[in-house]
Amino acid sequence: MTLDKHKLDGIDQIKAKTLPTEDFEALLLGAGYQRMGSAPARGNRVKAWWYHPTHRRIEAIYSPDETIAITAYHVD
Repeated sequence: MTLDKHKLDGIDQIKAKTLPTEDFEALLLGAGYQRMGSAPARGNRVKAWWYHPTHRRIEAIYSPDETIAITAYHVD
């Protein structure tokens, strides 16, 4: 799972495999996404859902301490 494998609506293609959470979330917030919620994910990771009024919803996977964004993809 890597960030550079998926194209996210409204965001330029991410070329890095992972990003610090603050950098990744700045991209999402800058594109108009809003964090909807989060839950535990497999492998002791954390998943979060991001909403946008016109783009498809995003599910993002973070490291256990939520300091690194590992991957993100559309779920709608």
